[in-house]
Amino acid sequence: MIHEFLDALGIKAPVVVAGLSGGILRALSRHRYKVREMVASPICGALAAAYLTLPVVQYFRVTGLPLADDDTTTLAAAFLIGVSAMWISDIVFEVVVRRFKPGAEDG
Repeated sequence: MIHEFLDALGIKAPVVVAGLSGGILRALSRHRYKVREMVASPICGALAAAYLTLPVVQYFRVTGLPLADDDTTTLAAAFLIGVSAMWISDIVFEVVVRRFKPGAEDG
């Protein structure tokens, strides 16, 4: 049932699982375990992998990077995107907080 739902959304289930696994690895590799990160990191990794993997792989192919033409390349990219998704979201949130924090304006 979940597989059919993901197919209807145009998302490959193995890509979501690879991204989820990357998010779990990222959550477990932290020195300080926070409940927010333990929950959010796998979800963020799965969502990022679901929507970013195929465009990223296509971009690398267009730029001439030699990639294997099989599902292993896509799943490896999904895993790496899943691992890095929470780091990217942490950076984005930090920039947004600094930008819009009251009293952050100089001058």
